[in-house]
Amino acid sequence: MQPFTIHKGRVAGIDRSNIDTDQIIPKQFLKRIERTGFGKFLFYDWRYIDERTLNPDFELNRPENEGATILVANENFGCGSSREHAPWALQDYGFKVIIAPSFADIFYNNSLKNGLLPIRLNKQDVEYLLEQSKRADYELTISLEEQRVYDEKGFNRTFVIDPYRKQLLLKGWDEIDLTFVYEPYIVEYEKKYHSA
Repeated sequence: MQPFTIHKGRVAGIDRSNIDTDQIIPKQFLKRIERTGFGKFLFYDWRYIDERTLNPDFELNRPENEGATILVANENFGCGSSREHAPWALQDYGFKVIIAPSFADIFYNNSLKNGLLPIRLNKQDVEYLLEQSKRADYELTISLEEQRVYDEKGFNRTFVIDPYRKQLLLKGWDEIDLTFVYEPYIVEYEKKYHSA
């Protein structure tokens, strides 16, 4: 994973509640074993009218949302079945941050484990961001170190994140990488254990 310290990016909004993991990445695309290649199937049933035709009414297909790296949505984002493919698809599409009033617990934890930052903000702040996201040039800056979300117009909010998960994201580590930090201790323990 790449370290996440500070990110500035364009914002896209999907003003919908209860977006479930099957809407994020439909089940027919879960056959791949790699973590890449899922972005083209993100929100597939909403993005496409048929296999070749983009739906011009879907938020992410609008020209002003091209290249967006921050997604804002409404309550209970990522509900439904547990599938790690959902954060993989969001990341592969280009998103680094998801902002919503609430997330399904499993999706929230899967996102953090895969380097995608989910941020909970209150409903009023999310409504403001959804409204601002309709502008083609709207950007937010996310400072993980300061746990802060802000724009150039005066919006400035802090967010809560588990300190353990925060440190892993700041370093760009997953739990396997963390294990390697303790490798010298593990080797020493094994030497003592095997020599006894």
